[in-house]
Amino acid sequence: MKPLDFSGLHTYSLHGRHSKVTIDDFARPPRPGMSVRDLLAGLPGQLAGRDLPELVHRIVGSCRAGRPVLLGMGAHVIKVGLNPVLIELMKRGVITAIALNGAGIIHDTEIAMVGRTSEEVADVLGSGAFGAARETGEVLNTAIKRGAEKNIGLGRAVGEALLEQDFPHNDQSLLAQAAGMDIPVTVHVAIGTDIIHIHPGADGAAIGQTSHYDFRVFCALVAGLEGGVYLNVGSAVLLPEVFLKALTVARNLGYEVRHLTTANFDFIRQYRPLTNVVHRPTMEGGHGFNFTGHHELMIPLLAAAILDGLAEETKQS
Repeated sequence: MKPLDFSGLHTYSLHGRHSKVTIDDFARPPRPGMSVRDLLAGLPGQLAGRDLPELVHRIVGSCRAGRPVLLGMGAHVIKVGLNPVLIELMKRGVITAIALNGAGIIHDTEIAMVGRTSEEVADVLGSGAFGAARETGEVLNTAIKRGAEKNIGLGRAVGEALLEQDFPHNDQSLLAQAAGMDIPVTVHVAIGTDIIHIHPGADGAAIGQTSHYDFRVFCALVAGLEGGVYLNVGSAVLLPEVFLKALTVARNLGYEVRHLTTANFDFIRQYRPLTNVVHRPTMEGGHGFNFTGHHELMIPLLAAAILDGLAEETKQS
């Protein structure tokens, strides 16, 4: 078999060809002491380097227009130490509501109680001790049962319980701080996924009642999301599914939720966040973004850029 002869290959001029990348899109070199705004302005105009500044612009615009910014997040966001960043965004009026999975209340409550969380599962699973911390189960299951008695949501019930017991690290707790600021926190539970479900004080009826109450609250929050932003951070399955159901409830009941911004932040690209958060909800007028990276790097960068953008707009006005 003879190799193919390329001498007759048709070519064209590079000067007349369309190119997707030009030097105008290149990054600007960093310099000491540059601001967050300068850093974002110096990112390459490609892929996430273009998308992140656009997302920040949209979030700042929503904040200025008084539109909601909802945060749905998995518990890993708490475990990597981002509560102070999120609490600051709550204090500044950026985050207007939070949705958690069941693990979120466990890690947040342990932080409030003792200032640490996340046991080494491999060390205790063999003995059957995984998830058996007495105080965690007692505080949370008691709070949930009280929430059912008071006919309030699970997130609010836990936040109020943390404040009532005045735990030493409540200042680092999303639930306690949100309750103090009257910011809604909804908790969406899958029975059997959380360690407190194996404790003798667990009450399935109370868990179901308070979590379903929170789902209805979340639906109300999503119903008001026109012109706002929904961020999904570190939840691969549960919260993307909850968000999509809440969105269809809102639209079914006649609420206009078409022009919204959504964004997903996670370590890897996964089907449900991309489909249920980024793509499907924004098909009729919104815009979705996807960012892949470590939460402990991406979320502080996002928060700093948002606050810098808000400060710049305040200065200009």
